[in-house]
Amino acid sequence: MRVLVAGVDELPARLAYDVWRLRQEVFVVEQDCPYPDLDGRDLEAGTRHVVLLDEGDEVVGTLRVLEDGDALRIGRVVVAATARGRGLAALMMDEAIALCADRAVRLAAQAPLADFYAAWGFEVAGPEFDEDGIRHVPMRRAGREQARPQP
Repeated sequence: MRVLVAGVDELPARLAYDVWRLRQEVFVVEQDCPYPDLDGRDLEAGTRHVVLLDEGDEVVGTLRVLEDGDALRIGRVVVAATARGRGLAALMMDEAIALCADRAVRLAAQAPLADFYAAWGFEVAGPEFDEDGIRHVPMRRAGREQARPQP
């Protein structure tokens, strides 16, 4: 496995296509959530795409890290159905957290995955909500400057 981190202009066209195709296959088709995946945020200057490639350079996972005002936002975390159950989402999250350094980070987790994100210090930051028919919870991870004092 190989992890690539790039802005949209650094992604070769076919690789960008494969990233968006994977997101469509999982979020729109598999999870039956017709929504506008191409929301313009992929194109923002501060957006970093984390792309997981297998030995044949096929995209097997991806996520994006967005500049979101006073914090960063991790989103669109996805692993191909054929590659699940091998800890690949954790590899991508490790890379995403490294990109975030000491900054505060937010994400909207599918409710059953809240414990997964808690492993990286995320805490539920509000009530569950429905997004495209799937239960989500807002989560946050304090930046170093916002970390709670140690007793």
